[in-house]
Amino acid sequence: MARKIAIAAALLAATSGAAAQQVRWPSVHSRVHKNPAIEIRIDRILRRMTLQEKVGQMVQADISAVTPQEVRDYKLGSILAGGNSSPGGNEKAAPADWLAQADAFWNASKSAKWAGEKIPLIYGIDAVHGHANLVGATIFPQNIGLGATRDPALIRRIGEVTASEMTATGFDWDFSPTLAVVRDDRWGRTFEGFSEDPSVTRSYAGMMVEGLQGRPGTRSFLGPGRVVATAKHFVGDGGTDGGKDQGDNLSTPRQLRDIHGAGYITAIEAGVQSAMVSFSSVRGQRMHSNKALVTGALKGDMHFDGLVVGDWNAHGQVPGCTATSCSAAYNAGLDMLMAPDSWKGLYASTLAEAKSGEIPMSRIDDAVRRILRVKLRAHLFEKGPPSSRPGAGNFALLGAPDHRAVARQAVRESLVLLKNRANLLPLSPKLNVLVAGDGADNISKQSGGWTISWQGTGLTNADFPRAQSIWSGIDEAVKSAGGHATLSVDGSFAAKPEVAIVVFGEDPYAEFVGDRPRSLEYSPADKKDLDLLRRLKAAGIATVSIFLSGRPMWVNPELNASDAFVAAFLPGGEGGGIADVVFRAAQGGVRNDFHGKLSYSWPRRADQTALNVGDKPYDPLFAFGYGLRYAQPGDVAALSEDRPAGGGLPEGVLFGRGTVPQGWSFAATPPTSVAMKGVDRRSQEDSRQLSWSGTGTASAIIQARPLLDVSRETTGQLSLVVDYRVDSPPTAPVTIGMGTAQVAIGSAVRAAPPGQWRTLAVPLGCFERGGAEMAKLDVALSITTSGRLGLTISDARILSATVPQDQCGAP
Repeated sequence: MARKIAIAAALLAATSGAAAQQVRWPSVHSRVHKNPAIEIRIDRILRRMTLQEKVGQMVQADISAVTPQEVRDYKLGSILAGGNSSPGGNEKAAPADWLAQADAFWNASKSAKWAGEKIPLIYGIDAVHGHANLVGATIFPQNIGLGATRDPALIRRIGEVTASEMTATGFDWDFSPTLAVVRDDRWGRTFEGFSEDPSVTRSYAGMMVEGLQGRPGTRSFLGPGRVVATAKHFVGDGGTDGGKDQGDNLSTPRQLRDIHGAGYITAIEAGVQSAMVSFSSVRGQRMHSNKALVTGALKGDMHFDGLVVGDWNAHGQVPGCTATSCSAAYNAGLDMLMAPDSWKGLYASTLAEAKSGEIPMSRIDDAVRRILRVKLRAHLFEKGPPSSRPGAGNFALLGAPDHRAVARQAVRESLVLLKNRANLLPLSPKLNVLVAGDGADNISKQSGGWTISWQGTGLTNADFPRAQSIWSGIDEAVKSAGGHATLSVDGSFAAKPEVAIVVFGEDPYAEFVGDRPRSLEYSPADKKDLDLLRRLKAAGIATVSIFLSGRPMWVNPELNASDAFVAAFLPGGEGGGIADVVFRAAQGGVRNDFHGKLSYSWPRRADQTALNVGDKPYDPLFAFGYGLRYAQPGDVAALSEDRPAGGGLPEGVLFGRGTVPQGWSFAATPPTSVAMKGVDRRSQEDSRQLSWSGTGTASAIIQARPLLDVSRETTGQLSLVVDYRVDSPPTAPVTIGMGTAQVAIGSAVRAAPPGQWRTLAVPLGCFERGGAEMAKLDVALSITTSGRLGLTISDARILSATVPQDQCGAP
């Protein structure tokens, strides 16, 4: 018996805890070989560096929280432009402003008083689907669409274009490609992954790295027009439990290696020079403190000799750490910590920890050696200011015709045809075409997150001077062939069209804002798109749906109401690529057949997640690899429209469709002072009309049970956004609240024209500064006044909104 117990204990130890992380990863050998001359030069530089200079190399600051003078004073090794950061805080800054800012920081680092050799900084940005943070740049389809192309050579070309546009505006380093193998589509970053299948990610990773950096062993490698690439986020971010952003990956060690680690093999072989560590955890341990995986697997087994950088203050989530102090992350093997707004405190604590030996000097020197190695391989020591480099200042490269042609090809190849009843497609361009839906003439919506702004919101078509909406592309194709196209967002028409194209889908989002933990149902709180499709169907109009989304979604009702259905994912700035495929040539022949194949399985039910090829059982609506061609029968049998019980409202919605999340309540206190009733806005009783009697202080309150945690959203600078209509103006001050905090909104309410719908946005940080505990809110929303007021609320949600984070209301 004792022997059996010992054997069982040994087996348990082999599959859990630290022992489980000892699974060997592949022995990978980069095609970038160590250069003895570079290593000797690093030795020489290190010998002359002070400890302060070494620590400065290990800290990365964001341009919104550091000045050139501070870069000079602290001799920082790196800066970044985060998702919402830009020159002078202007997200729509001109390319010349970006380049001038890059020069200012570079000159500051070179003019510092160095003990030995002057060390240039390296400047990074998230150019994840083209250099899309900048106005005018070429915007490629998001990775989910690129995964559908199954075209590795195209991926390399996209990397080349992205790198050339980055160098034109002064950048050295791209935080791309994302190599997450997404296993639960509820994750808000699903669109950043190429596929649920590791073989697709593996086939793309090295090609994107080669495109950005150039091919090792040739003059192109990190030469003119090339940038340092980043394999991210190591490792397992696409496989967190429930698809929760920054959550916990419960995979076995072999699953972690074979599924989630697949892309790193070809990325390292192709010579990727940096790797970014994930926010997420693996079996309970934060990756930013996971020495077994960062030092053991990445640097040891896979022989990665570039630099390892952290993510945005992610080290602060390691137990025992804060954003300004985390020796555990450095000791785990991270070489540089991304401390965007906490860099000054992190510098001080890291210096103290190095002096005390808490971070061994051998670890400090290894980290700095890796950073210097990448800078030397990238020729940063020899390059002059960013504006003096080949291609710099050539802003005609941004959105250049040949670059846009590559993006348009990517759009054509990424489209997946899911349904084509009676072979409706391809359409004749000589028809009378109605184009409807709020995505038809909306470049922001077709591009998604990480486009000019972090969340891709707050933009208009005017912000995309070198891009084309889907409507514009259709109009161009139809007019040139002698047909007629009409844009009508709501689908109304005077003369009955011969065919309707309806473009609809998810609004833009980026990390954690896009999490959908309850359901994969498309737009559960608002069925306007489905209503539009059904109206057109009832009118006897053949209808083509162009669906924009960052993930496969449950759209059975929309599929039933469509004659043809195209999964366009997030095609980016070249909307004309849609028309290239769905319309015939003017002479009647097929211009471009559908090419795309699903790189993600499409759900049969709204609650069918996780859903991945190879699962047992595996019962998708459309399997991985599905994609019709014009020659194939395209009918789809009528689909079940049954919704799962308890699906509730989508994440981030506090009030919508006339209801609150399950278990919550919406009531008045005292109840005799505020009359409440359901009224119609878009559908029956989807809004709540509130009338204050003015007999004393009273509130309408949405009570959260269980408590609401919006701490991540607060850190991410999101806002409480409420749609409201003033029915009768206030006679006393009005406040809006979360938790215990109140923000004055009287001026906004008084200024709103009675009877007109308006939107109010209040940064979550305002409530936090007012004392609310954002991780434990019992009151999700309150509206309070002591006077008379008539107010109708139709929606309340947590969103990214273009409102200054210090704008906290006015009485």
